[in-house]
Amino acid sequence: MFEEEIKESYILVAVSDSTEDNRSLDELEALLETAGACCVCKVSQHLNNPDPATYVGSGKACEIKDLVHMLNATGVVCDDELSPAQIRNLTDIIGVKVIDRTILILDIFAAHASTNEGKIQVEMAQQKYRLSHLHGIGKELSRQGGGIGTRGPGETRLESDRRRIQKRISMLSSSIDQMKKVRETNRKKRKDEGIPVVAVIGYTNAGKSTLLNRLTGANVLAQDMLFATLDPTTRICRLLSGQKVLLTDTVGFINKLPHNLIDAFRSTLEEVKYADILMHVVDMSDPEIDLHMNIVYETLKKLEAENKPVITVMNKSDRLDDTKKKTGLFTKDKNAVKTLYVSAINGDGTDDILDAIEGVLKSGQIHVKLSFAYSQGGDIEALRRSSQIIHEEYREGDIFIEAYIPNAYLGKYAKNIIDS
Repeated sequence: MFEEEIKESYILVAVSDSTEDNRSLDELEALLETAGACCVCKVSQHLNNPDPATYVGSGKACEIKDLVHMLNATGVVCDDELSPAQIRNLTDIIGVKVIDRTILILDIFAAHASTNEGKIQVEMAQQKYRLSHLHGIGKELSRQGGGIGTRGPGETRLESDRRRIQKRISMLSSSIDQMKKVRETNRKKRKDEGIPVVAVIGYTNAGKSTLLNRLTGANVLAQDMLFATLDPTTRICRLLSGQKVLLTDTVGFINKLPHNLIDAFRSTLEEVKYADILMHVVDMSDPEIDLHMNIVYETLKKLEAENKPVITVMNKSDRLDDTKKKTGLFTKDKNAVKTLYVSAINGDGTDDILDAIEGVLKSGQIHVKLSFAYSQGGDIEALRRSSQIIHEEYREGDIFIEAYIPNAYLGKYAKNIIDS
């Protein structure tokens, strides 16, 4: 029989200005489990600001060293991005591997990226992180042995590594620019076809992929873990009226999402910016629901997409206890045009989502009656894709259609409109 694989074990460390605030450490533990390791201890240091030299202060660092030896931990994970000096100093004091939240998230993204685009974007973020942390490594190399004749090789190695990483970043940037052009072309094609786009957004593990599967019949990986799916997926969804919309899944948001990741995934995340509607999926059983909703909206501001109409889907209603269900006192999203309560796992309330999408689309549409010649089959097909058809009649000499069409398409069908 094969021996069971031994998991790496880590001590999680956070600096907080509140002795009661351990929520971020709980999320860090979930990230660690997603990466395939386990937490053996959590340490929270009460400071107004992280110590610039050792993150937690030299005294607390020595305490962590004792815990590492006592618990036989593999390493230490810190809840913020560390400077090169902090990593080096903590490693010197504690004597085991020290990583930060950014490295942990990048590792998860690297493990879950399955498409070529996702892999390139993750590597871009990793290389930028390495470049920003080379300085500390360079100091470590340059002081080996010390004195005259030893500084040159360290500095040469540092510059060599910097040039190599910069060259790789340049190559990756070119690839990302090419992918961005492809995305822009696809977006233009979708706009020309007139199919509305609904971007599915939300905090990681809120159930976006499960909901996408439920609404479209897609087969997207859905697991109860952070960042289970990374590569965005777009699927056709038919509303109850028969109108088509595109549902686009996006990368899950998270607290302290590394800036390098946002930059690397910007071309993917910009699907949110160009969507017609945002579907904000929220885990309504989450004890930190308000905090996580705020983080989503803060991320939307960074992407300049905060002014889109939002339908908030309070998911996982099946997890609520009977008391909450009876009182009906559920969180509402004041930023949304509609708040719905559903369970993507069993389908409860998902028809309400289709109704809500249709309602938002109608608010930006106008009711018209049109007449088409039989030779305008292409225009009629385009109208079916972009609009909600109420009535269609083949008459002698023309085709009569009554529909709700987007305001943006009034000019396109101006010659066909007979009443509005």
